[in-house]
Amino acid sequence: MDRECKAMDERVILVDPEDREVGRAEKLQAHRDGLLHRAISVLVCDGEGRLLLQKRHAGKYHSGGLWSNCCCSHPRPDEPPLAAARRRLVEEMGFACDLTAIGTTLYRAEVGNGLLEHELVHLFAGTYDGPVAPDPREADGFAWVEPDELATDLAARSERYTVWFRHYVASRLHQRSTGGRTGSWAFAGLHAPSRGLSQR
Repeated sequence: MDRECKAMDERVILVDPEDREVGRAEKLQAHRDGLLHRAISVLVCDGEGRLLLQKRHAGKYHSGGLWSNCCCSHPRPDEPPLAAARRRLVEEMGFACDLTAIGTTLYRAEVGNGLLEHELVHLFAGTYDGPVAPDPREADGFAWVEPDELATDLAARSERYTVWFRHYVASRLHQRSTGGRTGSWAFAGLHAPSRGLSQR
């Protein structure tokens, strides 16, 4: 059984809107039926404030070939979200870094192939300045992008990006500065206001 088929047999954690576990389901069933489930997403920037994007493998069961943040997945049953984020960052992008929880967000959207994403996402952010080695079964490429460059491309060609990444940006994903140096990315609703992604 190949890795993608095996992944589809994994079970996800069903939750209510307050992130309380209410059951479990096979991943494909959850996406076919639009069942609300727990997910994780990782945002990584480098010391210059560029955001790391992943181009999803074209053969993914949905959203293949689209650009997104560097790591998106689901905790396994009984796996804490942070542990899942750490595990999947290594599996997908080939590196590890310190991760900080920056909050949660909930979205519901059609993603093609008759599938519906309905996720309560635990978001994590980190800073990394080193080699990136994506698993070719997970990603067709990666890029470090400047906020201005990303904002311009999103405005002109939003269809190139995953629906959840567009949701993060619409939720006012922004950069947070620490000690005069650009730091990790965060959400305006969870931290003191700062300049928006498109207003660098």
